[in-house]
Amino acid sequence: MHEFSVLAGKHIVELLDGREREVIDWVEAAYLAHDAGSTVNPDSYFLRFPEKPDARIIALPAFLGGEDDVAGIKWISSFPANTESGLPRASAVLVLNDYRTGYPFALLESAGISAARTAASAALAATALGAGSARTVGIVGAGVIARTIARYLAAAGIGLTDVVCHDLDDASAGALAEHLATRHGSGSRTGSLAEALGCDLVVLATTALSPYIGTEHTLRGGQVVLNVSLRDIEPELLLTAQNFVDDVDHCLKANTSPHLAEQRLGDRSFIDGTLADVLRGRVALDPQRPLVFSPFGLGVLDLAVGHRLFQRARQEGRLTEVPGFFGETRRW
Repeated sequence: MHEFSVLAGKHIVELLDGREREVIDWVEAAYLAHDAGSTVNPDSYFLRFPEKPDARIIALPAFLGGEDDVAGIKWISSFPANTESGLPRASAVLVLNDYRTGYPFALLESAGISAARTAASAALAATALGAGSARTVGIVGAGVIARTIARYLAAAGIGLTDVVCHDLDDASAGALAEHLATRHGSGSRTGSLAEALGCDLVVLATTALSPYIGTEHTLRGGQVVLNVSLRDIEPELLLTAQNFVDDVDHCLKANTSPHLAEQRLGDRSFIDGTLADVLRGRVALDPQRPLVFSPFGLGVLDLAVGHRLFQRARQEGRLTEVPGFFGETRRW
């Protein structure tokens, strides 16, 4: 009851490796649990810094019911300037709390968990929206998230035989293309933004603070766009698409592209449904329009992945126990 343990990033990486298909299933189950009302997922909380407008640390509290019955919070930082010195942009921890007592029982390094649940969500949406037969894939943004999404797309059966990689930093785009060729045997190459946006399946995984993809670009019918970074597409272009989100209230805030579209239009009528609506067959896909999935990112997804990795780590003896972590273990 009063045990507390730590799961290090090294073990997280090892536990995730080769389990991509399982993680996609965990994420799908969490989406469906959220749709069924078996979760509590409050607003995310943003800590921002006046002298670092591009940096933030976000708190994502959540509760996941059902067979998990676990609460917790992810505390994740995004400092884009880190990349200039070779550090990853994001770092994170995940605290897991026992639902019966409220006591925290584990601290997990969570940058890998966050990347995995984001990538699993993207791969799940890609297949649900009909991108399984995509012949070409365009990736805009060449960081850790993009690399992880590519791995999960491959695990979901989406071919990476023809991939266009684009990034404002040419070296990063080249590194991603080389990685995809080495790991996935991909016929990947670097290309312009327009070339990437012309692919059957488009992945947006940048650190953009405001939209830059406008109506000078055309999205075609049946094209699937995974708007993972949320702030790349200008409202006018977004309004030409059939739009799906992970959670309407969560996604339409913080000046995301869907939030800006809501402000421009004055209502939310352009949102065609959630990913759960698609998974449950409650909404029909329009092959004459581009399909855009904009996931704000739900804390319940981190809990779903983190809790299962914790359970596996406990079974395999990977946890680092912290004896005496709690100073008071009895009321009297």
